[in-house]
Amino acid sequence: MKLPRIIRVPKHHKFKYTPRHYDPKREDLERRVEIAKGLQEDTPEARKARIKSQLRRGRNSNPGLRKELVFKSNMLLLAIIVILVVGLFIMINVYLPGIMK
Repeated sequence: MKLPRIIRVPKHHKFKYTPRHYDPKREDLERRVEIAKGLQEDTPEARKARIKSQLRRGRNSNPGLRKELVFKSNMLLLAIIVILVVGLFIMINVYLPGIMK
């Protein structure tokens, strides 16, 4: 007669492991192919993906463009400051003598 066991010993587990090779170039190619297939459709997700890819591509297309835009912005800011200073100078010359009397 067999006595019942109080402590149970765990049995071994077998796992089915199949090794896979990771190829980042192939994964990138598959991702681009899926995006290209999705761009041909006219769904909201396809539009989002298209806009996202165009923005990403446009940002890196011309590195000198950012410098040019920053320069233009700085020149515009400088012109506005000069106009305000000249306007303030004219107002002081015109209205200050009348206020002092």
